[in-house]
Amino acid sequence: MAASLAAEQKSAEVTDWSARIGWLVGLALFVALVYWLMREGWKWRGTLQGDLPELPTAPHDPGPARLDMSGRYHGSTTAGQWLDRIVARGLGTRSRVELTLTDAGLDVVRPGAADFFVPAEALREARLDKGIAGKVLTEGGLLVVTWEHGGRLIDSGFRSDRAAEHGAWVEALNHMINKSTDTEGAR
Repeated sequence: MAASLAAEQKSAEVTDWSARIGWLVGLALFVALVYWLMREGWKWRGTLQGDLPELPTAPHDPGPARLDMSGRYHGSTTAGQWLDRIVARGLGTRSRVELTLTDAGLDVVRPGAADFFVPAEALREARLDKGIAGKVLTEGGLLVVTWEHGGRLIDSGFRSDRAAEHGAWVEALNHMINKSTDTEGAR
C-alpha cells in the first residue's frame, strides 16, 4: 500500500515562466499607458488654461508681517468649483508652503514650485472648508483663500502644520478684505 501511494504522488507542476513574464510585461505596459494618458491630460488642461496671465511676484518691501504660517499648498481651483483644478502657471503643483500676510497682500512661497503673491486688492474671501481638487479633510481642515487674477476668481487651498491657526487667518484675511472694500467705497 505504501508503494502504491508513493507511485501515485506526482511532482509539482513546472511553472510556466514565459506566461508569467508575459502577464507582468503586459501589466507594466498598461500601467505606463495609464500614467502617460494622465500626464497628457494634465498638459492639455494647462494648455486650455493658458490664457491665465503671469502670477504676480511679491513687492520688494511688502511691510511687516501680520501673520505667517508654514504648511502645505493643496492647489487652486476655479472659485466655487472645488474639483476644477487650475494647473496653468504652476498653480496645480502641491507643495510645502510658507504664507505671509502683510498690508500689501498674501505672499505664497513654495519650495520646489513657483512662488506667487496675491495683492490685497485681489483678495475676495477667506473661509474654512473640507476639500479642494482631490484633497478632502475633516470639516474646517483647509484654509481656502478666494482671489481674483486675470478676470478669474480662484480658490487656493492651504493647510497649516498647526490647524488651530486657520481661524486667525480667516479672521485676519476677511478683516483686511472688508477694510479695503470700505476704503474703496469711501473714494
